[in-house]
Amino acid sequence: MELYSDEYFMNEALKEAKKAFDHNEVPVGAVIVSENKIISRAHNLTELLNDVTAHAEMQAITSAANHIGGKYLNECSLFVTLEPCLMCAGALYWTHLTKLIYGASDDKKGFSKLNQPVLHPKTLIKKGVLEKECSSILKEFFALKRK
Repeated sequence: MELYSDEYFMNEALKEAKKAFDHNEVPVGAVIVSENKIISRAHNLTELLNDVTAHAEMQAITSAANHIGGKYLNECSLFVTLEPCLMCAGALYWTHLTKLIYGASDDKKGFSKLNQPVLHPKTLIKKGVLEKECSSILKEFFALKRK
């Protein structure tokens, strides 16, 4: 695997998803990258914080903004294991994110189900990076919940 490839950074997001899984959170992980360096890492914290807005993307945005000392992430890429929901996509719009890369599509709550642009017009989107791995951790989590 090439260093600094989309797969490399998605594997880092998967490490965050595994942390969420281990803490009984829906296993979604995210990393934000600037100039091939990870500037923030996050995973879902909705259960721990008792906060429905504590999605991995929202946590990553806050951490990255603190890291760079500004609210715009227009020189950054977000790697997230699951397609962002409408709330997260709306927040990403305001960040002016350069690129969104996600693994698994979310056929129920993903932002692309809206069928109209939600992200900033300059944001590039790439989907399906390590899709199988990103989907399998979610399937495993929900299978265990149903038992």
